[in-house]
Order: sequence, then C-alpha cells, then structure tokens
Amino acid sequence: MKKKSIKDIDLKGKTVFVRVDFNVPIKDGKIEDDTRIRGALPTIKYAIEQGAKVVLASHLGRPLKDKKKAEEKGTPYDSAKYTLRPVAERLSELLESEVGFEGADIASQIATLAPGGILMRENLRFHPGEEKNDAEFAKNLAEGIDVYVNDAFGTAHRAHASTEGITHFVDTCVAGLLMEKELEFLGKALNDPERPFVAILGGAKVSDKIPVIESLIKRKVDKLLIGGAMAYTFFKAQGYTVGKSLVEDEMMPKALEIEAQAKAAGVELLLPTDHQVVDSYDPLNSRKAIQIEFTNAGLVGLDIGPDTAATFAKALEGSKTIVWNGPMGMFEEKPFDEGTIAIANAVAEATDNGATSIVGGGDSVAAVNQAGLADRISHISTGGGATLEFLAGDTLPGVAALDDK
Repeated sequence: MKKKSIKDIDLKGKTVFVRVDFNVPIKDGKIEDDTRIRGALPTIKYAIEQGAKVVLASHLGRPLKDKKKAEEKGTPYDSAKYTLRPVAERLSELLESEVGFEGADIASQIATLAPGGILMRENLRFHPGEEKNDAEFAKNLAEGIDVYVNDAFGTAHRAHASTEGITHFVDTCVAGLLMEKELEFLGKALNDPERPFVAILGGAKVSDKIPVIESLIKRKVDKLLIGGAMAYTFFKAQGYTVGKSLVEDEMMPKALEIEAQAKAAGVELLLPTDHQVVDSYDPLNSRKAIQIEFTNAGLVGLDIGPDTAATFAKALEGSKTIVWNGPMGMFEEKPFDEGTIAIANAVAEATDNGATSIVGGGDSVAAVNQAGLADRISHISTGGGATLEFLAGDTLPGVAALDDK
C-alpha cells in the first residue's frame, strides 16, 4: 500500500510537524555520531524550500525509565543528558541556519514561526504521554499544525503519541523523504524482488528472527544464509556438539521446523560450515578456526570461519536482491568482526555487479560503515526493530497512520 509523500502536497505557508529520529549518541553534551541528523536533512530542506514553517520532534533515550531506576536505587538522576538542545545546535550548523528550541510557551513559538523557520521540540519522552500514546498529549502535539510528516522509520513500529496518536488530530499526514525511501526499498524486496533473492540473517537469538525467517521462506526467498550465534540453535537441534556457544534450547524444535519449511518451499538454507572458536578456559590465546563437527565441550564459537565467509560470498554471486540483518559473530570484539566484515565486502561486491542491497540492524550497518562500504550499498535502513517487523510482514502503526496515495 503506497503512502502519500511530502512531495505530494502543497506546503507553502503551512505549519509542518516533522517526526524525526534524532536518537543519537551524546556524551558530555557532544554528539558522537550525527548520521541520523544528516539523514533527516533532505526532508527538512525540502520543507523550508517550499515555504513551510517546520516543527521538529524526536525522542532521545529513555529518560523516564532511567529516572525511575535512579529513584529505586537512590542514585542521582541527570535529566540534562537527555535534552535535545545539542542536537538543535548541531542541526543549526548543518543547515547554516538558526534552529529555535522549545521554551516555556511552545504554542506561542509555533504560532509566531515564520515561513522557512525551524523550531525543535524538547525530548518527547520527557512526557509520560508519549510512549503511552495518550490522546491528550497527542492533541497537544497537533495544536497549530497543518501537516504531519513522519520521517522516523526507526520508530514506525511503535504506536506512540508522535507516531500514531497525533495523526488523529491532523488532517494531512504523509511520509518524509527518508521514510518514503525505506518503504520503497523494503516494500519492493518484500513484495516484488528481482531474483535471485538472497537473505542474510545473523545476531544472537533465533527467537528474535523467527517471524522474519518464516516470512522470507513464505515469500520464496531463493537463498537464506544464517550466521551469528543464532546458528548454534540449529546445530544443536541437528545433534552437533556446540560446546559453550550460545544456544536457545527451547527454540531447537522451531529450528528443525524452519529447516523443514525451507526444504518444502525449495529455499536453499545455508548454515556455517566452520567457525572461529576460543577455549572457554583460555579465551585470549586459543582462537582458531575449525569445522563445526570438530567442536568439543570446552569451546565457544564467536564468529563464522573463513570457509563459511567464502561460501556465503559465493552464494551472493549473481543475486539481484540482497537483504542483510544481523552480524555473523561477536562483531563488537576484534578479531571476531572478521566474518561480518567479509560479508559486508561480499554484499558490496554483489551490489557493484547489479544487485539491489538493503542492510539493516545496528551491527550490520556498523560493519558496512567501518569497512568504508556505505556508498556501495543500495540502501542502508535506519530501522532496527521496524525493519525486522516490516520484513516479517507486520503492519507498522506509524506507517499505517499515514494517508494513502
């Protein structure tokens, strides 16, 4: 189902509420990574070029949850670390134009905003009504607003006041340019992929990925490559010794069921053939690559091995659509990032050879960026949970709430 875009409507003189995702890492008042801020620039620039008055809104962390924890432990709580003021300052630098910030009378600030002007609201999650999708808070957010724009795909799987509730109080609700791009790439991959279509899934838990795996099998992905710790649940279910590797014992029957579903659907399911292991009693000096069947009780698997990386890379050759979500190993600890980086290179090479590639999920995206390959990937998704839920075929409240084309 196609949604109306910001480009489909007249914005001149309109007051436009743009839900952005500025949930960025901030340390000591300094932004450590402004990727998400830069990602929203096309929509913001388009709106002001069209003569709109722009009100920006985002969440940052979980301030109320952290406040509650601090109160329970009797430790100090610093609300200042959750303010979006540093983000407004960084956005001002990027736009080379002043971005106003919410003060004591936000209604008056919005009413007096000039065409082309930008005002940022304070962290939405300072208000309990945001995550509760409280109608009164949503109505408050909608006050003085002519057009609602959702450009925060990463929060679209949550029915919050700023992603779903507000749409009941604003007549025109559309997708921003970043949201539009997400829906275009992910929608095509899910509903009308060019083939061969290959999906690569990794991460720690198979339970997190079951709806996606089953959706991809049902929609006849041609090849399904599974790496990361989630692969050990499959191996143990098959009767292999996996040592002290991470396993979800209760998911073993499901793993066997997934293998049967793939076989019945004619989907080629590939699991690692070798892995990087350490001796759990001597992890620092014991790293080695071994075949899966040679794993003994004292070993811990932390990454795919070189044979698997080569097999997975070969499986991508000639592909036309690639979706990748999740790391191949304990990516955050070198040298166990090698498998994930190898896959990032293979996906980039396949893209160079004509495939449309979509990468989502924090560690997969981090690997692509770390390897300097971002410009060789067709689309890097800004959603974590939202990307997974979309690929699982779930309805995202923040998308469903937008006007249809």
